[in-house]
Amino acid sequence: MHRYDAGTQVLAEAVMNYSRHRMSLQNAPQNAPLDAPLTAAELQKLVGPTITAEGMGGEEVLRLFSDVLARACITVDHPRYLSFIPCAPTKAATLFDLVVSASSLYAGTWMEGSGAVFAENQALAWLSGLAGLPEQAGGVFVPGATIGNLSALVAARYQARHQRSQHLPPRWAIAGTANAHSSIVSACDVMDIDFIGVPVGEDGRLTGEALRSTLARAGHEGVFAVVATAGTTNLGIIDDLESVGAVCAELGLWFHVDGAYGLAGLAAPSVRSRFAGIERADSFVVDPHKWLFAPFDCCALIYRDPAVARAAHTQRAGYLDVLTESGETNPTDYAVGLTRRARGLPFWFSLATHGTQAYTDAVERTLTVARYAAQQVRERPELELLHEPDLSVVCFRRIGWTPQNYRAWSEQLLAEDKAFVVSTTHNGETCTRLAVVNPETSEADIDLILDSLV
Repeated sequence: MHRYDAGTQVLAEAVMNYSRHRMSLQNAPQNAPLDAPLTAAELQKLVGPTITAEGMGGEEVLRLFSDVLARACITVDHPRYLSFIPCAPTKAATLFDLVVSASSLYAGTWMEGSGAVFAENQALAWLSGLAGLPEQAGGVFVPGATIGNLSALVAARYQARHQRSQHLPPRWAIAGTANAHSSIVSACDVMDIDFIGVPVGEDGRLTGEALRSTLARAGHEGVFAVVATAGTTNLGIIDDLESVGAVCAELGLWFHVDGAYGLAGLAAPSVRSRFAGIERADSFVVDPHKWLFAPFDCCALIYRDPAVARAAHTQRAGYLDVLTESGETNPTDYAVGLTRRARGLPFWFSLATHGTQAYTDAVERTLTVARYAAQQVRERPELELLHEPDLSVVCFRRIGWTPQNYRAWSEQLLAEDKAFVVSTTHNGETCTRLAVVNPETSEADIDLILDSLV
């Protein structure tokens, strides 16, 4: 089972042929099906049991996957997949993901994976530099922003406990807005801390003034961190990072920025100024698997002072002493979790292969298409823009439509293999949105979708 024999060679060729074919489809989007989900009953009928005592053989299992299972998964890197926040990895990143798996790398410690960790750290340094953090800043690649945000807040509370050790509050708390990602409230539940909601203005942004007044009214002595958002998932709104960061510095609070989607915009000169104040952050997250063209799962968690995170997260046990006492950089010391794959390597490989200018050009291209979409919405009388885009999310209503209209339209688009666009809600109203993070998405794709809104 573990030997590389003639049968394995045949299977390897079949897997590589499938992978080549799958990656080549995007060169001709009209030949790349979006595909669609099937019910469990349908899959049971088409596939049946696959786990047997004798085994089915790799080629047959691959056939079932390619002919049935894969086609029951929506193609996330399709140029007309514009729901949620898509994932559009470069071919270099996708190929190197195969290398990471084939190499059997463990990247939790320097001792076991120094080469991988060294490369990942260069990618982290590029992101840190874009944000203007000091040279000593650093962190780790984690599965996603949910773990990234939680890990950053755990480090923030650790620091607060030490700073306030003589006067610990009965309850800890963080502050943020209703626009914050759902993972922030989930982190509060996991940590058993309170969440203090800060109201936002009509533009949906968290400001330093609103933060200061809310904290004064709340009088919660246990507040230790503030979470700002750099590109909300629903509308792409960027909080006023400069003023929020200033208040955090004034009050001695940890300033965390959730930029899972939006902070990729730091690579684009046309929107860089909108992130003014990010250099004040004590920590931030950004997902390369969203708008920086890496495969799932890859979130960069970066700290201004990694030593705080290391103190908060280092796990201790007799069998780990050889690692924790070495003084080397161990990625597992900077986040929740111990075992980790080298999930940052595909991003690093693509970044090193193509160069940072190619990334700037690709992000700018998506912004250009998003601006085109917003302008088209403005010009069409049946449509109404709900928020002027800060980044590459365009949210709008189809005048006169009910939630049922949106649902039927979305289902028809997918059934006809045209696009995957779903509805959302904004201020209690059902509407829809286009999230453009794939450089292969074109103005023609936008026209096709908007033309269907009749």
